[in-house]
Amino acid sequence: MKTRRLGANGPTVSAIGYGAMGIHLAYGASDEAEALATVQSAFDLGITFFDTAELYGWGENEKFIGRAVKDFRNEVVIATKFGFTQSFGLDSNPENIRKVTENSLTYLQTDHIDILYQHRPDPNVPIEDVAGAVGDLIREGKVKHLGLSEAGEQTIRRAHAVYPVTALQTEYSIFERDVEVLFPVLRELGIGFVPYSPLGRGFLTGDVKPAADHEETDFRRSDPRRQPGNFEKNMKAVKQLGELAAGMDATVVQLALAWTLAHGEDIVPIPGTRSRKRLAENAAGADLDLNPDDLERVLEILPNGSFGARYNEDYMPQWV
Repeated sequence: MKTRRLGANGPTVSAIGYGAMGIHLAYGASDEAEALATVQSAFDLGITFFDTAELYGWGENEKFIGRAVKDFRNEVVIATKFGFTQSFGLDSNPENIRKVTENSLTYLQTDHIDILYQHRPDPNVPIEDVAGAVGDLIREGKVKHLGLSEAGEQTIRRAHAVYPVTALQTEYSIFERDVEVLFPVLRELGIGFVPYSPLGRGFLTGDVKPAADHEETDFRRSDPRRQPGNFEKNMKAVKQLGELAAGMDATVVQLALAWTLAHGEDIVPIPGTRSRKRLAENAAGADLDLNPDDLERVLEILPNGSFGARYNEDYMPQWV
């Protein structure tokens, strides 16, 4: 597995990481034994960057990752997040940041968190206070790096002025490209970029069902991209991407991950999967190199990303 450095002063990690959210949140029931084997297989394939959060099962996902990587903890980078309440409100008050961090350290069975993200900006807490609180934890050795998620330019700049931001995490894929407007400021400040949902919440795997065919607890049931009208258009685009990938002896998944990697050496996508077979397919995306003609063809197929927004309007992050 190739490696990359996250930002100017961040950790060196595998070019493709592992997002653990789907094991405990948003994608329906999972086989935890298979998921555990999948995480451990990820390390065998050279994946050294694992992403979790308090929100993902309210500690259950962090406990799971702690168990999964226990035997090789010092050889991997673990990122987690704070900031949501159990009623899906926001709480980034410094005292809550400290409480969540102490819980996360216990759940993860570790003495430090490599990257601690604010999961979403909290309009009721100045970002300077957030960066200062995480900076204190870094000085204490409990955290190594500060990260932000779904933050806009002014929030990024204000946080970075208090304590250097190592990474921004935001959705980015062939289907979703709005965050490209932030690339100049990230590169100006030396901040790495971690795309979540680089496979379009599973749509780019090709193993896709319309929204109504998913169970009630599955996020995809309300996914605008899977609604009638959008679903058919997106399926047509994925078929065309499949034809492009086939010419490279690759899959759409590998094409999609290679596409994100091609947009900067500071980009490390974190696809999630609960399947060892899918994991191996994901990892191979790091070995696929795209040329300018390939990138242009992707733009021809989907000039503006997917049909349908990435969230319903009520849940769409607002960058400030």
